[in-house]
Amino acid sequence: MSQHHPSSSGSLATLVTGAVIGAAGLAFWLLNEADRRRRLGQQRSMLYAPRMQDGSEVLNTHLNGRSGNQQLEERVERLNAEIARVRSQLEQLGSED
Repeated sequence: MSQHHPSSSGSLATLVTGAVIGAAGLAFWLLNEADRRRRLGQQRSMLYAPRMQDGSEVLNTHLNGRSGNQQLEERVERLNAEIARVRSQLEQLGSED
């Protein structure tokens, strides 16, 4: 008759080894996931970042003796005038049909 003695120390070592390997795998996955999310966030922020050619609009506050705000207001007024002109042309085209 052979006696079977359970090896509790071997089972415990296997259990601990499996837990360590599992924890290492989980940590590796979490770090990769955090890095991937960080990169995606950076890419998304670059998509919405303001596009400036040389920064002259921001740095140059006085041009032709006028302040930047006055220039901006004039540009807005010109754009609004052009929009009104195009709108009236479109209305005229619509009324001709």
